[in-house]
Amino acid sequence: MPLQVIGTGFGRTGTDSMRTALNMLGQGPTHHMLELSDRPELYRLWIELARGAEPDWDALFDGYRACMDWPSAYFWRELIELNPQAKVILTWRTAESWWASFEKTILKVWRWPIEKSPLIHWVGENVFGGRPDDRENAIAVYERHVEEVIATVPADRLLVHRLGDGWEPLCAHLGVPVPAEPYPSRNTTAELQARMSLE
Repeated sequence: MPLQVIGTGFGRTGTDSMRTALNMLGQGPTHHMLELSDRPELYRLWIELARGAEPDWDALFDGYRACMDWPSAYFWRELIELNPQAKVILTWRTAESWWASFEKTILKVWRWPIEKSPLIHWVGENVFGGRPDDRENAIAVYERHVEEVIATVPADRLLVHRLGDGWEPLCAHLGVPVPAEPYPSRNTTAELQARMSLE
């Protein structure tokens, strides 16, 4: 199934709220890192890819119409080329606020043994050059990624969705009505800390 929406934003930029929003708008199912623990076969495919296997995009996104968050966001260039009809969404927050959330959540998982969190270790190596715990490096990587997405994706195909933007710009980008329900707020720092016992 071709992807109709491709998320290019880093983890901790509102990707789970966006996943929920897309599903509410009928644009899903939406692939997201948080789902992988509940889908062991899909998780295995991503681990194989992380270890150097050739990507089988049809299998990795079987049943999905959209994707958000890592690991898929790492492959944003390939995915937007393979799905030229897809809308692209860059979930965004300031680099400082992103780091504040990243440091309290994903970075703590990265410090676990690699056997316990192989995909997060893969993100640390491939996205951040093995230095996700180096604040200056991580922020530079984040800012460079944002710049590259904006420079690469045509403006009429890309939505930069900032935390707090809500339904209106998203629905306008997708050409769908604005729901009556509030825009979702999911996977806050406190919620993820509790889920992963990171406090």
